Amino acid sequence: MNEYRFEDLKVGQEEFFTVTVTEEMMKMFLELSGDENPLHNERDFALEQGYQDKVVYGLLTTSFISKLVGVLLPGKYCLLQGIDVKYSRPVYVGDILIVKGIVDELHASVQRAVIKVFIQNQDEKKVVKGKVEVGFLR
Repeated sequence: MNEYRFEDLKVGQEEFFTVTVTEEMMKMFLELSGDENPLHNERDFALEQGYQDKVVYGLLTTSFISKLVGVLLPGKYCLLQGIDVKYSRPVYVGDILIVKGIVDELHASVQRAVIKVFIQNQDEKKVVKGKVEVGFLR
């Protein structure tokens, strides 16, 4: 776990990690969220809608941003204060995602950083992009 403090960050600084989406993750998300939408849970329904398989929950995909900011950038001393993301492609079980963050803005007066986030799949296609705002613990 990284332990960056506000003063350690620089605009352009980046971190990333990879994760493979599993069927177990989908089951756990269903249990936690109660989202029984057939697009996420029934392969035949998803195929009928023009997708290649069940679509991974969007919020499961973006949940990896929590690891990005809470563990890597900035890590231990951050508090997620806001998130704004857009989904551009579906994610499927078995996809290998690269979750990347780049420090975009630093606001010293309020000890806040804005981090651009990107999630792409194994084919280097962006599936999520956005920004998060993080504050810092003492």
